[in-house]
Amino acid sequence: KVTPTPTESFTFIINEEEKCKDKTPFLVLLISTTSTELHHRDAIRKSWGNEAAVPGADIVRLFMLGIQTEGAKEDVLLRESEQYHDIIQQNFLDTYNNLTLKTLMGMRWVASYCSGTRFAMKTDSDVFVNTMYLIEKLLRPLPPPTQNYFTGHLMKGHSPIRNKASKWYVSEEEFPGNRYHPFCSGTGYVFSGDLAAKIVNAALIIKYIHLEDVYVGFCLNAKGVEISPPPNSLFNIYKVPFSPCQYNKIITSHHIQPHEHVLYWETLQEEKHTC
Repeated sequence: KVTPTPTESFTFIINEEEKCKDKTPFLVLLISTTSTELHHRDAIRKSWGNEAAVPGADIVRLFMLGIQTEGAKEDVLLRESEQYHDIIQQNFLDTYNNLTLKTLMGMRWVASYCSGTRFAMKTDSDVFVNTMYLIEKLLRPLPPPTQNYFTGHLMKGHSPIRNKASKWYVSEEEFPGNRYHPFCSGTGYVFSGDLAAKIVNAALIIKYIHLEDVYVGFCLNAKGVEISPPPNSLFNIYKVPFSPCQYNKIITSHHIQPHEHVLYWETLQEEKHTC
């Protein structure tokens, strides 16, 4: 039996419908986070996720959240939202198993309120993104109009992990097949704006898998979209040891602490000409 994804049943509690009303951004950043990660969000706001981070490129930054199970400080989050206008939240529980719902919320937001954006990127709050390199070196050179474009750290030929102790365990019931379609690591993937609606549309018929990056891969496959392999070592699923010259020519590095977002970004701004 194919049970459709229950995406339609979730509604926005916090939304930013007007973000793209008077502009067509070059890039929308969709950053997965939880309400307790305020320090991560503040660090990203004043570093690589600053909407003015890349001169001449219109960037829109959004943090994606579900609702907390315990000790919900919804009023605190609402105040943060009123201050920064960069939070979207739907009424699903903010759990690991619901990360696919969170990504689909971001896709739905782009498709509904910012469909004209040239590109979007989904990433996590513990990932450093060199937005300057991403835009200047990877995206700006692409000929417009860019469509059906999707890239990141390519995962090919992966099979479901059936070991219950694994973080990436998937039961036979959730996914009976023995091979995933190609996908890009959820730590950071980049896609042309047109794909948001196509992924949302595919999600209506593709059975839910809680591994969001794997699930997006299934949606792309259903729409006949081929993932563009990125130039080598731009998207890193591990932590790259920091050096300005190294970080100058990568797009993502994982397992980043709040103070590192700021430190790495500021160092890059100061030393980008010395390499």
